[in-house]
Amino acid sequence: MLKGQYRRRYISLSIPQRNARKMAAVLERSFIEISGFERETLPTFREITLNLGLNALPGSVIYPDSAGGFHYEGSGKLLSITSNRFIHWSTSGDTVQLVEQSLDTNLLNNAVKLKITHCPLLPGGVHVQETLNNVTILIVTNQTVHRLVLPHPTRMYRSELVTELQMQSIFTDVGKMSLQDPAHSAVIPSPVGQTVGPTASAAWLSHQGEAHYALASPAGGILVVTLPPHDTKASVTILELKTSSVMQRLAGWMPTAIRGEQSPGDLALSLAVRELEDDTFILALCQDHKLRMWSYRDQACLMEADMLEYMPACRGVTRSSGQGHRLRLTFSSTGLCLAIYLAVPSRGQFTVLQLVATDNNRYSLDHISSLFATQETLVDFALTSTDIWGLWLDDTNQTVVKYINFEHSVTEFEFSQEEYRQLQVEFWSKFYACCLQYQEALATPLGLLLNPHTHMVCVLKKGFVSFLVPCFPVEHLYLSFDEYLFSEEETHVAEDPEVGRDVLQLVQCLRLVSDAVPGDMAYEMEKALEHLQSPERAAEMVLENLLANDNENVIEDIHNKLQDVRNPLAAMAVLIREMDLETDSEPGEGSLTIAGQSLSWRISLSQLYGSSVAVAVVCQAVCQMAMTRALFCRDLLILQQLYLRLGDNVSSSTHTLRQKYKLNSAWLTLCSPSRDANLQHLSVLELSDSPAMASNRSVRSPQTVVELFYQSVARKAIITQIYSKQHSPSPGTALLHWPHMVSSVVTLLAQQLWPNNLGFQFPECLMGNCQYAQLQEYVRLIEPWCQVNVGSCRFMLGQCYLANGEGQKALQCFQEAAVEVEREEFLLRLTGAEEKAAAAPRLQYYNKVLRLLEDVGLPELVIHLATLAITEAVNDPRSQAALWTRIFKHHLDLGHNSQAYEALTQNPDSSSQLDCLRQLVVVLCERSQLQDLVQFSYVNLHDEVVSIIESRARAVDLMSHNYYELLYTFHINRHNYRKAGTVMFEYGMRLGREVRTQLGLQKQVNCCLASLNCLRLIRSDYAWIVQPTSGAVYERPAASPKRNYDGEFTTGPVSGQIDILELKDLQKEYDLARSRLTLAQHHPPSAAIAGSASAVEMMSLLVQSGLFDCALSLCQTFKLSLTSVFEGLAFKCIKLQYGGEENQNEAWNWLAANQLCTITTKESRLVKCMYSSWYKLASEYHIVHLVVQLGILKRST
Repeated sequence: MLKGQYRRRYISLSIPQRNARKMAAVLERSFIEISGFERETLPTFREITLNLGLNALPGSVIYPDSAGGFHYEGSGKLLSITSNRFIHWSTSGDTVQLVEQSLDTNLLNNAVKLKITHCPLLPGGVHVQETLNNVTILIVTNQTVHRLVLPHPTRMYRSELVTELQMQSIFTDVGKMSLQDPAHSAVIPSPVGQTVGPTASAAWLSHQGEAHYALASPAGGILVVTLPPHDTKASVTILELKTSSVMQRLAGWMPTAIRGEQSPGDLALSLAVRELEDDTFILALCQDHKLRMWSYRDQACLMEADMLEYMPACRGVTRSSGQGHRLRLTFSSTGLCLAIYLAVPSRGQFTVLQLVATDNNRYSLDHISSLFATQETLVDFALTSTDIWGLWLDDTNQTVVKYINFEHSVTEFEFSQEEYRQLQVEFWSKFYACCLQYQEALATPLGLLLNPHTHMVCVLKKGFVSFLVPCFPVEHLYLSFDEYLFSEEETHVAEDPEVGRDVLQLVQCLRLVSDAVPGDMAYEMEKALEHLQSPERAAEMVLENLLANDNENVIEDIHNKLQDVRNPLAAMAVLIREMDLETDSEPGEGSLTIAGQSLSWRISLSQLYGSSVAVAVVCQAVCQMAMTRALFCRDLLILQQLYLRLGDNVSSSTHTLRQKYKLNSAWLTLCSPSRDANLQHLSVLELSDSPAMASNRSVRSPQTVVELFYQSVARKAIITQIYSKQHSPSPGTALLHWPHMVSSVVTLLAQQLWPNNLGFQFPECLMGNCQYAQLQEYVRLIEPWCQVNVGSCRFMLGQCYLANGEGQKALQCFQEAAVEVEREEFLLRLTGAEEKAAAAPRLQYYNKVLRLLEDVGLPELVIHLATLAITEAVNDPRSQAALWTRIFKHHLDLGHNSQAYEALTQNPDSSSQLDCLRQLVVVLCERSQLQDLVQFSYVNLHDEVVSIIESRARAVDLMSHNYYELLYTFHINRHNYRKAGTVMFEYGMRLGREVRTQLGLQKQVNCCLASLNCLRLIRSDYAWIVQPTSGAVYERPAASPKRNYDGEFTTGPVSGQIDILELKDLQKEYDLARSRLTLAQHHPPSAAIAGSASAVEMMSLLVQSGLFDCALSLCQTFKLSLTSVFEGLAFKCIKLQYGGEENQNEAWNWLAANQLCTITTKESRLVKCMYSSWYKLASEYHIVHLVVQLGILKRST
């Protein structure tokens, strides 16, 4: 390219297909590339080298070159000093070039080349952010992070209005900066021996001026390096964001390098950061195709979304790691938008999403649009609120820019139904034509291959190899050309020459019918069969159509040929017999253990015809047989209707013919593809010992269900059956005679698939591999006419309904199958009745079904079926107990408390009944449904209920559970006031010992009061209770040691005599409890020692706290001496006389807590009031001698 000449390159603009009116306007938006900067002098870069003394990482990754840019916020404002001004940069190795450009003014000193020795820059490792005063450039290398704080253009000039043609760039003074200082550079910490640096980066400035660098660790996870504000001297901080896991919680103290907890899938390929409100969100697009969003503030992963969910036909992509994924963010009018580019093998896709906040500080994604990309190489792309711009390299390495408006990429693809249908027809027709051309090209024959040892013949074609398989007699007659069927000797189906001629003539008529049936009528017969309608009626409609449109006299030709058939019934019977695959023998179990054969022989048999090619050949032969015979039966039905119309009575063969037609048509479902298995519920059936239930994980996928059956079950049984009949025990070429072997294999496989045979392995295999859709269709087609394995088919249908979430239908099928349990081999195996002589196989069947229903979570159906099963267990109390227990459990789980109680009472086993009762009590207590628990009658179970509640009350924490109160309510409801009082008294005793708080003392008072009231409701002769001995309530076998409220071990059990407490004794206990509470309210720290203090101890504590009224009352109640009370009062008087102001304040406090005297204005002296009160009390309680002894009486008067 000559200097001064500029290049022009047309940039292609890719847009979505829209209607014709919009297309012309859209196509006008094309662009031309003009490299105008080449006419200027190349910018002179000032080179700056930064060496932090680091060595290059051994074997480090070579990062590709990258580039980017930054636009000032005011670049779109005409009067702004930053209008049309921007910064662009490029990286190569350990060098970054920074250039500031303006379209309005020439900038001086605007180019800088910064070399960071031995530290290659990450792709996209330059991030520019502007604040009010500064422009900050954040740089990330594989070993270091850097921060360049430059002046903002608005701060470099005094006025916004600048008239000079040249201006200084913000890079003018960058050479004066000490970039080695900690304020500008920091080394990224890395584990010892690590040779790989970060793979991606993002950076941002916080509102406090901190510089944050989010780095994608090569081991997975995100490392955030934070530099303090540039004008402070704080240290660098490191934060590691990683996916939380069980191993993280177990080994959180271990270094990440030792734990190795991040999987390679967590490796971030592209990072983006956005500050929202008071938090910063870090979004990482990882190589496992998942988008993860982290909260920097909470250091938690708030969202994880699989991007493959937005990509159709992503099979096979999940296991391959992504390498070229990219992520971009932008703000729109509706919030934060994300553009994800998924670079998966052979295709790519843009997905535009919007971040949506949900509950509990979680977020989700709303899908906006998906845009499919071409196979060109994406270099970079940018995102706006409405558009995506992409930079690509095509196959010729030419630059291509593509643009699309994703807001209209979906909504504008709107068609009318007719337009949509026409487009479908057009595209499918083109696709079909291409497929035909492709198939024709591949099917070009190139040669013939014949194996003289096995007599196998193959046709070699351009695209594949086809195998020649012997044809069965019916197919031979139906498919051969007319020139090969010229005599009865070709029939191979009848020994009588007369019958052979009739068969030959009849088959020729069938061939004419087949050629005459139009495609739409053939489809009508198929639909009739699919909808379980009468095949005879459908055949009659086809015949009427043929008669109405017989322009070529085909029916007349058929009629003429039928005249030559002497015995049509015999000919039809011969043909129908040839299609019969019914056998009385049971299919083999699939074990290749032939007696007398060596291990190598058995290994060879285990591999015979097991390759994917052999599987395809055999199964395609079976499907081809089913298809041919279905058409044969269809044409024979039509021909039979013609006979009936002509007056010949051939209806005797109608039933058998109809059955064969339905059966062969049902076979066509075998060609449907299999689906992925989900073996979640099959373990309940315990049929893993059955070959048909063994899921073969090695089979190829996708495949048809007949291939699945042959490869996983039938092949071994067929090979065993073939070679068990061989007379020669030694292997030889005759044993692998292809025509004989393939015919035998196909025949035996067809017999195993034949519904009228006793074997049930095919449906069992479908169930074992969870092919419920195909199994349901198969059973639906054969059930109306197949009389073999009826109950087993109903069970299979129920299993299909269960898998599809139709529980009621499944239950109906299971009930109908129960009738056949004793008669069908599969159901007997299901119940386990084959291995052991079961008294009631049907009952065992019900148990299996009940477990199945429980496994899928259908408790209502379990209750219904268990109730029905009880009728089968009339003479089996053990089974009855298990069924009633099951009914009780599910009623209780459903919240049917009354029904659960009723089931409990019906249980004949006392042990099971007690277990259910215990569970009922515990569950209702946990649910706080105490009303139901108390109101149940508990006939013959009263003592057991009380024992259970007492046991629970004595075993759990007093402050967390209310079993004592429940037991109290239980007794009150039954007017058993003495036991109710006993319960509350015991509750109060435990509260005093174990819960030594003011709240515990308050509850103790309430318990004593409740116990006292209970005894007052009883006649005085019976108003007594037995006092629980201290510690006796804890004597339970194997019980763990109990702790009190402070966490200390409680006193162990001690033996003692039985004490009877009457009403007066309870009154004393109540007064004592009140005094404890009064003390705790007056002096809270005393609650820890007052809980179990005796009356004497309480009197001392009350006197010490100045509660003389309460102490005197306690002394009167327990008939204690008053001397200690008055001595304590006298001591306080003397102390007050010689004390200061502090003692006077204390005296007013304890005086206020007692009713010793009334203070008036005339009697203002506190000391005198104290002595007067003391003398008054001493006189009242007749202890004046104390006054004389202490020498205080004179002073008080």
